[in-house]
Amino acid sequence: MRRFIDAYLDIETTGLFVSCDDITVIGIYLYSSGNSRLIQLVGAEATGDNLLEALEGVSTIFTYNGSRFDLPFIYAYLGVDLTDLYQHHDLMYDCWRENLYGGFKAVEVQLGIPRQLKDIGGFEAIMLWWKYQNHNDQDALALLLEYNSEDVINLKALREKLFPEADE
Repeated sequence: MRRFIDAYLDIETTGLFVSCDDITVIGIYLYSSGNSRLIQLVGAEATGDNLLEALEGVSTIFTYNGSRFDLPFIYAYLGVDLTDLYQHHDLMYDCWRENLYGGFKAVEVQLGIPRQLKDIGGFEAIMLWWKYQNHNDQDALALLLEYNSEDVINLKALREKLFPEADE
């Protein structure tokens, strides 16, 4: 029997515009039959080849607003169209059907999904990246990676809240 691997994916960038901003982190939380693995491609590691290698064996990619941000950004920046290669499920639209609006962090609060780093959002993630880049601030990088890790792990928690029967 074939095992299906789910991937929960979130990117961090230097801004919102593909034309002038870069991907700083690609976070991927792989989950299959109770086994999980976190992969984070940072800076120059965020290549198309490394992304495809990290997603080897994946059947479905789950995101929040990935249809409008993460996947188009990856396609424009890395030239990899993940929607051609994998099933993609954007949990944001499921949230909307359940009258759960706002960004991912707002939905987490509404559903009681805990988060350790409550005071960090997209803008702070950008600032952490630049602190790391400009000053080699390893603490800033560690915090950015922890933030990204919470994002991808909480995507799985969001899916479980929306679809309790999907939990293995």
